[in-house]
Amino acid sequence: MSELILSNARLVLGGEIVEGHLVIRHGRIAALGQGPAGTAGALDCEGDLLAPGLIELHTDNLERHIAPRPGVDWPHHAAVMAHDAELAGCGITTVFDAVRVGTLSYPGRDTGYRDYARGLCDEIRAMDDLGALKISHFLHLRAEIPTQTLLEELGRFGPADGVRLMSLMDHTPGQRQFADPAKFEVWTKKYMGLDAAEFDRYCRFLADLRAEIAPSNLAGALRVAGDLGAVLASHDDTTPAHVAESAAAGVRVAEFPTTMAAAEACGDHGIAVMMGAPNLIRGGSHSGNVAAMDLAAADRLDILSSDYVPAALLHGAVMLGRAWDDMARGLATVTAAPARALGLADRGRLAEGLRGDVLRFRVTDAGIPMIRGVWSGGRQVA
Repeated sequence: MSELILSNARLVLGGEIVEGHLVIRHGRIAALGQGPAGTAGALDCEGDLLAPGLIELHTDNLERHIAPRPGVDWPHHAAVMAHDAELAGCGITTVFDAVRVGTLSYPGRDTGYRDYARGLCDEIRAMDDLGALKISHFLHLRAEIPTQTLLEELGRFGPADGVRLMSLMDHTPGQRQFADPAKFEVWTKKYMGLDAAEFDRYCRFLADLRAEIAPSNLAGALRVAGDLGAVLASHDDTTPAHVAESAAAGVRVAEFPTTMAAAEACGDHGIAVMMGAPNLIRGGSHSGNVAAMDLAAADRLDILSSDYVPAALLHGAVMLGRAWDDMARGLATVTAAPARALGLADRGRLAEGLRGDVLRFRVTDAGIPMIRGVWSGGRQVA
């Protein structure tokens, strides 16, 4: 349809929600007005909320579709389409597909790292060029700094690839997400089949490798990010010192700071804090880190990510809206705030001239959002 009129709705407009209608024409928002449209052919939204389509900056969902079981490499074209359809059904109309760059070799063991980023990004682009995808896809490179092949893999990307986000990651045990080595031990022993002695040797190997290559890898990653025009994100900042390092590197988004002190330091440096919606919904971090709701209560939470559960993004935003007694503010954490952080001026708000990315939903008495329609670029996708 060249024109769509959504009437009898509650429009989420910046800091307020107003009763009104919205017109999408040729894929763009053409008009907004108060009250019903009064036009034949308008879709009656029955008082539902109309919000901008959700924007997802950090999701592991594509990797879950590619590897649905340990050791299974599912056909990537099918996985990309399934991932795309799932996100559309959850109200997400823009996604930054997170793919890891940097592999790790350890003698005699499978570390679980694969050199897959370049090929997968080509496959996403190919599916998009075929018109097989429902929503907007951008690239998010997750740069594992202390890995042997990081710079080689980053060197395969150029400005034409549309990499809009690069996160600087370091999962060495003893710091950041794995400040408590015991949490790293549980996962590593299970995945790699290490006994206690071999686990200790593996941790020493990782620490030595980090000391040897992390400084030069970080400098190289920052150069590549600048060449690509990518926004920089930090990952699992734990201390104010970590945040100061991130700020010095030009980081604009902090993914999942692990402590209140780190989140407060982000605010002091003007770095947007992103937390996982699953953390919010579950009532705490599965890794024992700071609870997202505690950051929200302290006014230190800016952006939500679905992380590993796509349906959590809208649910989490609604939870924030109820906790803050301001549904428009809660929804901004998954629309306007991520758009602003990534410089996406054409989406994230309901305003004339912006993309026709629109989400229709209502909220049950129990606070559960029920999606009733999703439009991406004016085309209904769910």
